[in-house]
Amino acid sequence: FLISFTLVHNLKRPYKANETTSNMKFITAILAITAGSAAAFAPSTSSRMATSLKAAPEIEALPGALAPVGYFDPLGLSEGKTLKEVLKWRESEVTHGRVAMLAVLGFLVGEAVEGSSFLFDASIKGPAIDHLQQVPTGFFTILTLFIGFSELYRASLGWVSPSDPGFTTFGQLRDGYVPGDIGFDPLGLKPDDLEEYEILQTKELQNGRLAMLAAMGFIAQELVNHKGILENLN
Repeated sequence: FLISFTLVHNLKRPYKANETTSNMKFITAILAITAGSAAAFAPSTSSRMATSLKAAPEIEALPGALAPVGYFDPLGLSEGKTLKEVLKWRESEVTHGRVAMLAVLGFLVGEAVEGSSFLFDASIKGPAIDHLQQVPTGFFTILTLFIGFSELYRASLGWVSPSDPGFTTFGQLRDGYVPGDIGFDPLGLKPDDLEEYEILQTKELQNGRLAMLAAMGFIAQELVNHKGILENLN
């Protein structure tokens, strides 16, 4: 929805002659985003679509899809893949979805409080895509270390260590590890019931996928006219 709105708004806006190239770049970016998301939806046991490209039953049984789309893999990326290979992709998808949800929130909040005195002495200005290079070096260093330690913790929890006897390749997930379940649940939202847990996983995946599309749409729009998302919406 966010990308569709941005695309329509962008195309309706009157353009000067020297803006034609930027407009074409924006359309190309949106088309690439849409095409790249075609295989993002993971399998589900309900409302599956009949296709000529079939994944293994245990892959189709993974949470992550909603009716009426159901099992959606038009490019056949999961065909012939093992469950462990697909779970590795799911780990990446969950992680990128979480980052994207934070990014979308950061875009909107960062631009909404732009110029506020409590935000680096009101020194951060312009669209959100320009904010990171404006932050002080100390903050950027702390952010880099935080991301690094977080990734090391996730890897140590879910990935097989090269020193372990069962290690075969980098990025290999541990047996029994659920992609994205790193034990971080300060609000106690994780249910004990397996069916409810899978429903919660599906909700997170769907919101993460939408956030990835939204973040890419935000970036594409701001690259086109170098205006903030809130400014574009207004």
